[in-house]
Amino acid sequence: MSYAEDRAWSDRYLQIMRMLIGPHLLTPSPLEVDTKQAADLIVLRGRDMTIACRIRRHGYADRYPWDITIRSRRDSGARTELEKIVEGWADWMFYAHASIDPGALDRWYLIDLDVWRREFIREGVRSALGRETQRKRQLRPQSNGDGTHFVAFDVRRFPVDLVIASSHDVPRAGEEAA
Repeated sequence: MSYAEDRAWSDRYLQIMRMLIGPHLLTPSPLEVDTKQAADLIVLRGRDMTIACRIRRHGYADRYPWDITIRSRRDSGARTELEKIVEGWADWMFYAHASIDPGALDRWYLIDLDVWRREFIREGVRSALGRETQRKRQLRPQSNGDGTHFVAFDVRRFPVDLVIASSHDVPRAGEEAA
């Protein structure tokens, strides 16, 4: 599928994504700010933030409930999300599975990409120093069969601060969850 087709499909979910992400960017203002500055809400961060968004098509949530996938290669040679994220672009990622109902979502995660990058840097440093690495977060490369390729990782295998918010409780690896 072309970028334009992918973008048009995912743009159908912009309104629901804004509703789900918004509460994590705003907080009630302190009493002093409210009474002296007429501000009831404040933005949590005082700088621009960028949020990568990925919506998977319906049908994958049941098979891969804890996996996050990131496009890692296009046969066309176009730059991918993985390259951009590794370079430090995007602060958060909103990752969701589309519902069978158009415009609705079955399962979603709001991910802190700084935590994601930090963990891969730590593993790379451990490996470079010759220390045993658990490889518990190893990316699993796969092909979509359409000229695009992705890597998958399991959110349960990361520190708890990776997931800022989600539609479902995230167990630790090896635990059972709904």
